Amino acid sequence: MKKIICYGDSNTFGFNPKDSSRFDENTRWTAILQKNTENEYEVINEGTCDRTGFVNNPKGFEFSAQRHFPKMLSKIDSIDILILAIGTNDLQFQYDISIGAIEKGLENLIKLAQTKAKNIIIIPPVVLSEKVLEGYFNFQFNETSIVKSRKVGRIYRQISNAYHCNYFDINKFTKPSDLDGLHYDKNSHKIIADKLTEFIKQMLTKPKV
Repeated sequence: MKKIICYGDSNTFGFNPKDSSRFDENTRWTAILQKNTENEYEVINEGTCDRTGFVNNPKGFEFSAQRHFPKMLSKIDSIDILILAIGTNDLQFQYDISIGAIEKGLENLIKLAQTKAKNIIIIPPVVLSEKVLEGYFNFQFNETSIVKSRKVGRIYRQISNAYHCNYFDINKFTKPSDLDGLHYDKNSHKIIADKLTEFIKQMLTKPKV
């Protein structure tokens, strides 16, 4: 069966902002995507909470994409579609990441992905809302994090175009929950899955340049 691998952080994992649980198989956008593809694809969820994309995460190997991602790829022969949705946790103020580091980090992950994936979809970080300053995660994100989250989408688009990847901006369709200003609620997961299903269908029928 063809494979779609969804590689990301807590919003791919399915973190529920209401009670910090994990959304179930009827709610996570990755699981809904599986149903939407009518079993043509096996959708594999490779999301992990608090995973960073471009900086070394002190929590360990699995939480640092720059270390974990190449190891994961080495175990797979080929991937029909790779959805890369990473970078939100790099905006935590403790990392003080520069735009240049984000650019270089994303380029490195894309180059690795291109060794195994036939099609790559890049999803930029969620645009954080001011609610993140009032919620549980205010010990990780501040005003600077919010400002950066509003700017990085342009960088992700530019790099996606430069490496001939497909760019899918979730922020056009939905926003994070007001409960924490960071994670998507149940309704948003459904919207993301349905919009992404449409996007994939269009992507696969688009003539190759």
